[in-house]
Amino acid sequence: MWPYLDKVIFVFNSMSFIRFDPNHVTRYTPSNTTRSLKSESLNVLQAICKTVKTVAEPIIKEQIPKYKIDAVEFDALSLGSLPPTFQGMKVYATDDKELIMEPCLKWAGNPNVHVAVKAFGMRPTVQVIDLQVFASPRITLKPLVPSFPCFCQIHVSLMDKPHVDFGLKLLGADLMSIPGLYRFVQETIKDQVANMYLWPKTLVVPVLDPSKAMKRAVGMLHVKVIRAMKLKKKDLLGAADPYVKLKLTEDKLPSKKTAIKYKNLNPEWNQEFSLVVKDPESQALEVIVYDWEQVGKHDKMGMNVVPLKEITSEEPRVMTLELLKNMDPNDPQNEKSRGQIMIELEYKPFKDDQAPADGVENVIEKAPDGTPEGGGLLVVIIHQAEDLEGKHHTNPSVRVIFRGEEKKTKMVKKNRDPRWDEEFSYTLEEPPTNERMHFEVVSTSSRLGLLHPKETLGYVDIQLADVVSNKRINEKYNLIDSRNGKLQVEMQWRTSS
Repeated sequence: MWPYLDKVIFVFNSMSFIRFDPNHVTRYTPSNTTRSLKSESLNVLQAICKTVKTVAEPIIKEQIPKYKIDAVEFDALSLGSLPPTFQGMKVYATDDKELIMEPCLKWAGNPNVHVAVKAFGMRPTVQVIDLQVFASPRITLKPLVPSFPCFCQIHVSLMDKPHVDFGLKLLGADLMSIPGLYRFVQETIKDQVANMYLWPKTLVVPVLDPSKAMKRAVGMLHVKVIRAMKLKKKDLLGAADPYVKLKLTEDKLPSKKTAIKYKNLNPEWNQEFSLVVKDPESQALEVIVYDWEQVGKHDKMGMNVVPLKEITSEEPRVMTLELLKNMDPNDPQNEKSRGQIMIELEYKPFKDDQAPADGVENVIEKAPDGTPEGGGLLVVIIHQAEDLEGKHHTNPSVRVIFRGEEKKTKMVKKNRDPRWDEEFSYTLEEPPTNERMHFEVVSTSSRLGLLHPKETLGYVDIQLADVVSNKRINEKYNLIDSRNGKLQVEMQWRTSS
């Protein structure tokens, strides 16, 4: 969903490999190559010091009247050349759009901090030396958004009181050697910091405006897949089992899929779909025709793309597209005939009160033409599983059993958190209000001759009454006979009305 998130995580994972030296910074890479980051390091250090002064000065101004002090000023403020280190990192995955990290931070730095105190006509300077900070913060990046840097706010909390140790020198003398002062200063700092930011209290740092980072839906694209003509043979027997996938660019949701037309090179679907549009000026509709295969990867028969800016609002448009191998205009393979596909498009912008609250989640397509009156199309989308664990192997796939018919997803090898996003559909004469569907996660060994070629990783039975009444469900189910396994299944009940 968030294309730059892997880069953000990389930055956090790489922080302990960056040496922050004001004069020279070297980044260590796996290939042992180095490059100078002097200008970048100075910018980072200056920004941090500026933030420290911005946060500290108002607090100081509020407190100094109690002690009859005229002013407290920073004569020098730099963080030195020794970097903080992360001794460990916990990362939490949640169902919310957020990333939670708990690093163990240790910093024994050599900062240069000189603070001047104006009081009673004098201006003595206090120097901070031997600074050490040990802390366990919780850093939450939320909400995650599809635009860089992928999050809108940084929330920082402390899970425990931090350990802060430092020395103070005044006119060359060590102030911390005064009896009782060291313990008093230490406890005061811990208590003050803890009162402000000890969890669940948080320091919130705004990064992006959420309303601008999350593009809102501005309209609906209605697509009718009519037919395909003169598709090229893919099977050895001279036939194909075509279906069509529809997807808007810049959209991370699963593609829409038509029904499969078995052994047909001139299939006719007449199926309608609705896709939520967020940016009609930059988005395009991808139309891809596949040849369904019972075993192995489905072959791509051809594709084409329709930019939405070429479609006039509120005017239905029937288009016949030439199927291409890819969208590279210089690829000679695109000169070969792969057939055509006919579609009808209509873009309808939302009025102010029409935009869906949570995007495409509320959109349910109608059943295709030919669906029995009084019945409907039951669509099952198996998204993913979590925390699967086999005794002998974990190569999961999902068996779907309904009314004695079995369908199965592809196997994902050596994966405890597999993702399938595979769709199955059932045309029914009447709503299945009193029925249930059986889902079983199985692992199949990729080696021959083992004592345990197959094993069950868990199962769940889902009652279909809620699907019919709500039109759509999308939930994670705890698997029976599994320690922690979960299966995410989306189900839709589509009718012609």
